[in-house]
Amino acid sequence: MSTHLTRRLLQLYVGLALYGVSSGLLVRAGLGLEPWGVLHQGLSEHTGISIGVVSIIVGAAVLLLWIPIRQRPGLGTVSNVFAIGIFMDATLAVVPDVHGLLAQVPLTVAAIVCNGVATGLYISARFGPGPRDGLMTGLHKVTGRSIRLVRTSLEVVVVATGFLLGGSLGVGTVLYALAIGPLAQFFLRVFAIPEAGKESASEVTSPAPARGTAVVEPTP
Repeated sequence: MSTHLTRRLLQLYVGLALYGVSSGLLVRAGLGLEPWGVLHQGLSEHTGISIGVVSIIVGAAVLLLWIPIRQRPGLGTVSNVFAIGIFMDATLAVVPDVHGLLAQVPLTVAAIVCNGVATGLYISARFGPGPRDGLMTGLHKVTGRSIRLVRTSLEVVVVATGFLLGGSLGVGTVLYALAIGPLAQFFLRVFAIPEAGKESASEVTSPAPARGTAVVEPTP
């Protein structure tokens, strides 16, 4: 296996693991989850299934929606479905709830930054988008609507449904929405991997993809 491929695989799985850890930390912080996390938590509350397993089930269901919009999953897409939920539940098993703003605020901030690092790692590996991002870009292509409109519409429905089901919506949700885009953009540049055979310094430090492609606020 080439060094180039090894690095890509390492970034993919470290990124997905960190994404699951960051999602679990947001739950423990108790100040509000990322948009899809609100839905996962609401469904978990009503079904008794762990939030990580709910994340896996929802990811698989979303992946099925790729079929009519003719999206093609990659290794990263399938890995995304399972890895994030597994590491999220593992984090919740070992990290207790925190109480009081002096603990909750730093944990929320740390979780959001960790999520940004994770996003930069797994997207830069270029093994395919997460199922939710793929649904967004697929609907963009099918409907002709802007990425911004499609993403906003999806997440409004997701957050509203999750909140009605009892998911945690709060200041952490707002902070995540405001911070994750710039964080993802920054870490996409930090972890950018040049294509095989293109190792020049200019390409290693090339800017992240243009707005409207992979550089949207990530939904795994």
